[in-house]
Amino acid sequence: MQPQNINKIHKAFNIQAQNFENDVYGFTDKKYLGSIISKVNPCSADEVLEVAAGTCACGRAFAPVVKSVTCIDATKSMLAVGEKMAANDILDNISFVNGYAEDLPFQDNSFDIVISRLAFHHFTDIHIPFREMIRVLKSKGKLVLIDMEAVNNELRTIQNKIEIMRDNSHTKTLTRTEMTKLFTDNNLKINVCDTITVPQKIDNWLDLTNTSAKVKSNIINLMQSEMNGENKTGFYPYMKDGNICFNQIWTVIVGTLI
Repeated sequence: MQPQNINKIHKAFNIQAQNFENDVYGFTDKKYLGSIISKVNPCSADEVLEVAAGTCACGRAFAPVVKSVTCIDATKSMLAVGEKMAANDILDNISFVNGYAEDLPFQDNSFDIVISRLAFHHFTDIHIPFREMIRVLKSKGKLVLIDMEAVNNELRTIQNKIEIMRDNSHTKTLTRTEMTKLFTDNNLKINVCDTITVPQKIDNWLDLTNTSAKVKSNIINLMQSEMNGENKTGFYPYMKDGNICFNQIWTVIVGTLI
């Protein structure tokens, strides 16, 4: 099943692919990836699938400590970056598949760990990829969902509006309650539910998506207005070293089938 917003996804991530691995964005920061690995607690015999893997930073982090990693993503240019980085790191137990989270081309009960990181806010129907992740998960395997957390329901409308202004492949940031409900509604026991705080500089965040000057100016004005005590954006921006910054809150949930 092809995602409804696939053209937007391809356009957005063809732009982001060339810079996604840059350390300034924090998406490949070893500290955050190490925190995820410690929460998942994989073993050396595990076969891992990373869904909507992008440049496969998470899968590449897991590769040295597990048996094998498979990374699947809809955008070939993102996978190509991941494959190049894996070759540079001499990771020979990782494979790359071009495909959709909504229609995983794998047999039932194939993987010990199935992970999706920073992808669910791009899905038009979160239930379809989640069920696919469960389908390919082995009995007693671990399903791992990592995504940005909506600050609260009251501010989510403006928060999502700003996210879409920056990247129109964005659909909706989920609350922690919505994320945990995916697990409980599908008979998954939640073993870990934690957060990681990832600081972002507004300029870097906007530059990654090649945001137009006009849109960038509009977003910065909204952030400055909030810091001046006016309407809130849901980002809670602050100044640090002369830069407008905000904190992304990543929710990390690890569950097993009951």
